[in-house]
Amino acid sequence: MSVGTDRTSTTATATATATATATATKAAASTATGAAPATSTAVDVRIMTRAELALRGIRQDVEVRRPDGAGPSDDGHVLVDGANAALPRNPDSPYTVRDGKVWLGDGTGTLTDTGLSLTPVRRPRFYDLTTADGVRYEEIARLHGSDVLATTVVQTCVRYAESDRCRFCTIEESLRSGATVAAKTPAQLAEVAEAAVRLDGVRQMVMTTGTTAGPDRGARNLVRSVVAVLRAVPDLPVQVQCEPPADLGWIRALRDAGATAVGIHVESLDDGVRRRWMPGKSTVPMAEYEAAWDEAVRVFGPNRVSTYLLVGLGEDPDELIAGAGRLIDRGVYPFVVPFRPMSGTLAARDGIGAPSAEVLRYVTEGVAAKLRAAGMSGADQKAGCAACGACSVLKTAGG
Repeated sequence: MSVGTDRTSTTATATATATATATATKAAASTATGAAPATSTAVDVRIMTRAELALRGIRQDVEVRRPDGAGPSDDGHVLVDGANAALPRNPDSPYTVRDGKVWLGDGTGTLTDTGLSLTPVRRPRFYDLTTADGVRYEEIARLHGSDVLATTVVQTCVRYAESDRCRFCTIEESLRSGATVAAKTPAQLAEVAEAAVRLDGVRQMVMTTGTTAGPDRGARNLVRSVVAVLRAVPDLPVQVQCEPPADLGWIRALRDAGATAVGIHVESLDDGVRRRWMPGKSTVPMAEYEAAWDEAVRVFGPNRVSTYLLVGLGEDPDELIAGAGRLIDRGVYPFVVPFRPMSGTLAARDGIGAPSAEVLRYVTEGVAAKLRAAGMSGADQKAGCAACGACSVLKTAGG
């Protein structure tokens, strides 16, 4: 199999997939009776539909959303069958929501019940607050899913010049739009975290950062921030995310500060793909990632370390699955997420499309099977993207 990134072929594939999903959904619905156990066909349909939703989104606005920033953006936060999900808000999506259910349209006005429920995440109360110096809490940290507080501690990146920038990243666009501030202080983060836990029942926090020029590559600011947050809310699990520090001693410093888990995100294991998509970040050799992962597993423990793998950058799906298996063997959780061409990215400017839902399903199921065989679950990370699961289909696939 190969990943297609041509916009025309991707659209055609997605349309065909939607038709197939609708047919399979109808068949599964017509044969389901009472408390009968789900058939393998029904399970496949659910994963396929969830993959479609991750790529094509829903035709509905939601209260909690993120228009740009680090990671998959331009999404709305909802609960699908009770689980966190970050879905694109797409007026052209064939999926719509009525009476708390997800429906698939076939273009003729006929709607098919996909069997999935969907509940929008409500706007949190802490968004209504501001700091003493007039900064809105929402500019400091945001709600992801129903119970995750997320922040980009430093909203700038030394690799954001066009010649170095990751082609899928919009980390500085939210800064330019005025949706956030360039650098969040430890005191601000502690204040917002305390309010989010107290007012909105937040259960975990994610701290990421743009890469800085020093050998810590952003870890120093994360250490200070974790310490401050945990003084305010001592029992809050916190995941930190950064590039592999040039000095691996920063990984121990992050753990000593109180971080529960760490994400060291490579996005692709294929060096050719890395050079094309991440010209600046790919100058960090894969050997440095491997050394950082191994040290992080030693310090944090197995399945408390994760890395993003993006589906749709051109990596062969079978090689991606095999590479994910090698990460699992190291004790690293491979968080598989679909590439989506976000507004403001270099990829979107160049007309590069998302992968097909079939490719996303194939990779997700392959990686989920390896995770199950290893006894690894995203929920066991306690904090972070894998624990939240909103941006991936892995939880639906049993990973």
